[in-house]
Amino acid sequence: MRQPVTIKDVAQAAGCGVASVSRVLNGTGPSSAELRKRVRDAVDELGFEFSEIGRSLQSSTTRTIGCVVPSLANPVFADAVQGAQETFQAAGYQTLLVCTNYDTESEVQVIRTLLAKQVDGFVLTVSDAASSDGLKSVQVREIPHCLLFNAAPENERSWSVDDRAAALTVAQAFKDEGHKQVGFLALKFKSSDRARLRYQGFVEGCAQYGIKEPALLEIDDDSENLTTLLQAFLERNPTLTGIFVSNDFLALATIRSARVLGLNVPADLSIVGFDGIEVGTMVEPSLATIVTDPKMLGSGAAETVLSIINGNRPPKQPEPDLSFSFRAGGSLAPPAAERTDGEKGATFSPSNNPPKKNAKIQLERSK
Repeated sequence: MRQPVTIKDVAQAAGCGVASVSRVLNGTGPSSAELRKRVRDAVDELGFEFSEIGRSLQSSTTRTIGCVVPSLANPVFADAVQGAQETFQAAGYQTLLVCTNYDTESEVQVIRTLLAKQVDGFVLTVSDAASSDGLKSVQVREIPHCLLFNAAPENERSWSVDDRAAALTVAQAFKDEGHKQVGFLALKFKSSDRARLRYQGFVEGCAQYGIKEPALLEIDDDSENLTTLLQAFLERNPTLTGIFVSNDFLALATIRSARVLGLNVPADLSIVGFDGIEVGTMVEPSLATIVTDPKMLGSGAAETVLSIINGNRPPKQPEPDLSFSFRAGGSLAPPAAERTDGEKGATFSPSNNPPKKNAKIQLERSK
């Protein structure tokens, strides 16, 4: 059986000392271009691979970063993770990815597990950055970290969208189309501080533009009966003509439920989402939404963690008002004339009121 190639073998083949080989492979300390070439040629010829275990013992680092997000089913998180992973990989770090499924207890457990694995840093999206026990565990140990999508509390770093300003933009879009009564639909705020901030901004925007305070529908994280919930919501708010939904996946599910109920989008009900996922441009009607750049946000959060580890200046973040844009779509239009006069907006015949077992729609939990 062939013996594994050692760093001493590389040093002998390159005609230099072990310290010189280590310096070249670790990228630490000065070395000439000629020496680096000799070492790399020897590594390639011998098939030498650095032992991560040995390197970790020598440097007291694991070259791993914990990445914590609620879900990968939503393309927004998948794109953000890809951006972070590519940045870490280019710097010689591996990413350990875990999903919390929007569960606060799971969030604490997975973060503690990553802490036990002695990761060198964290990029994380938590349920509520102001109260997350998992985040507090990271803070108390002073592990380099950066939040992703969460608004940053005091003394924290985060790469996120200006949720409040984005929600104001949505309120203006509804106003420009002539809507007078609208609603907001999201996962329960305890599971997503992003949804809560968007609602707060939307309430402020509606007040600013002369729209009645939006009706609120919060959905439990295990709710699948969106159609039934939407029907009850619209019956409680019969003059409602539009809904701002806290993410695009949930917005697309809302459009589907509206159709099950016999409603036309946007003729009977306008829908606006949040995130700008590509599939929103491929459906009919196309989804009006707030567009973000999750891959850029993930990469920025990763660069911030690396800057803390290396003691460098953190990367500059985009201006808040440039962190998003509004994309017009076919799901937003002026309300029908009879609805603007305050008449009942939607009636549901028995044929449009399917049994609960047929009305269940699997939801992607709100970001």
